[in-house]
Amino acid sequence: MSFDPDRVRTVTFDSYSTIVDVDAAEAALADRVDDPEPVSKLWRARSIEYTFVANHVDAYQPFYEMNRDALQYALDAHGVDIRDSERDEILAVYHELDVFDDVRHGIERLREACYDCYVVSNGDPEMLASMVDHADIGDLIADTISADEVRTFKPDAELYRHAAARTGTPIDEIAHVTAAWFDVYGAQHAGMQGVRVDRKGDPWDGFGGDPDLTVETFDELAEALSA
Repeated sequence: MSFDPDRVRTVTFDSYSTIVDVDAAEAALADRVDDPEPVSKLWRARSIEYTFVANHVDAYQPFYEMNRDALQYALDAHGVDIRDSERDEILAVYHELDVFDDVRHGIERLREACYDCYVVSNGDPEMLASMVDHADIGDLIADTISADEVRTFKPDAELYRHAAARTGTPIDEIAHVTAAWFDVYGAQHAGMQGVRVDRKGDPWDGFGGDPDLTVETFDELAEALSA
């Protein structure tokens, strides 16, 4: 596919791994786990798997709760025995994850070019409020749109269509920006243009086609939109 900047009126952003770095959660495990990296990776993978399954077996619960259950599974799988209070302290790091350096400047350029900018995320409203505050982008983001509003997770088309309705934008005039391969596909399937943020040089999961655009930073996106 090819990116058509002339069609874009609104830009929506994923949150985790796109605006903030979920890998930073590993630091919260370091004081309590001898080998935090595999626990962190399993934690993240399991939380995403839970959302996929929940969409198909009518098992929705807010993402913070799913993330807690995924963390508990990762700890159990690696034989880590800690108190629930310690687990919850680790989980709370999701309220203050490290922000990628390019985020604020890139969104500023888009706003100056009169693009409306939103966050569309699996995160529940409280998580998104704290993320926006910690990332210091509250003055740039028009609103956050949570999966909790429709009780279904990405890549279900219902969430993207709901986001389009909430922004008041025809869905084909939205560019959705995300680091997650399944989120790119979900946005495209629903009718948005899918923009992949690839900060780490990871290979693309190309079984379902290609992103409309791939960028390394939000500034590169702004350039593609002539912002």
